[in-house]
Amino acid sequence: LQKHWYLFHLLSQQAEFVFFGHAFTLSDLDRIGKSLGDLISYHLYLKKKGYFNMPDDKILREDLFNFLLADANAPFSGWDFSHIISTGRMVEAPLTWSYASILLQQLRNIQSLLDMDTGGGEYLSSLQPLPPYTCATEGHIPNVPIARLRLEPLGIKVYEAKGNSTLPFADNQFDLIINRHAAYSAREVYRILKPGCQFITQQVGGSNNNDLNLLFKAPLYQYAAWQLDYAIQELRDAGWHIVAQKEDHPITRFFDIGAIIYYLEAISWQIADFSVEKYFDRLVELHNRIQQQHYIDVHSHRFLIIARKL
Repeated sequence: LQKHWYLFHLLSQQAEFVFFGHAFTLSDLDRIGKSLGDLISYHLYLKKKGYFNMPDDKILREDLFNFLLADANAPFSGWDFSHIISTGRMVEAPLTWSYASILLQQLRNIQSLLDMDTGGGEYLSSLQPLPPYTCATEGHIPNVPIARLRLEPLGIKVYEAKGNSTLPFADNQFDLIINRHAAYSAREVYRILKPGCQFITQQVGGSNNNDLNLLFKAPLYQYAAWQLDYAIQELRDAGWHIVAQKEDHPITRFFDIGAIIYYLEAISWQIADFSVEKYFDRLVELHNRIQQQHYIDVHSHRFLIIARKL
């Protein structure tokens, strides 16, 4: 311990020093509240794990790992994954259908539309031009102001919806209700849709990203029971006629561990107890695996249902 104290004493004499792959100044350490004792403990932990006295290639790999850990803290808002998707760090294989193409066939011929759980309004705004009377709901409170900022200039009113069982709309109000990757009440959607009109939903199935849970040796996805057959039966029990149904399990490819961390922290329900600290050793192992094979593939799960109100 005395040896490591001396090491950090020497480092502290420098205007800037590198610790765990990052450059720090003393003012940085004061700002983030890290004591010298914390740093020594962390250094000892890393040494025990074998992160010192490594060949150059492993040191370079460790530097990259720490850079990606830091990058995973990039801001996330609404439902915008562009930080890892637009940069190609996470790539989703296409489905066997296009949700947008299916919607566009309907949108140009109706007068009223509801988008359920719109997120930050990113997807809904991409479908313009929209019907004259278009509304959106959002249940995640931090997303509501983001959605309003994006959608209200387009004439779209955004309603805060604290649940799916009671929505703030009249009976038989909408020509079309759409729902992309959000929960819903089959009976409540039936109530507010006009007779003869359609509910079109693309859902994230209960087998989604189970490969990630297996890779992290984490409990399986908590909504594993949410399968196409279950959803179809639930809709039929509520009085719906099923017009069409489709299912697919496309690949999602991750090219670095930072993208996986960013993704899991955004979809916190996938691995409910996920944190970098808890799964640190698995993250290191997966990072090394990606460095060897260049990517990791996991299977998504999506299903599409088009239902008509009788």
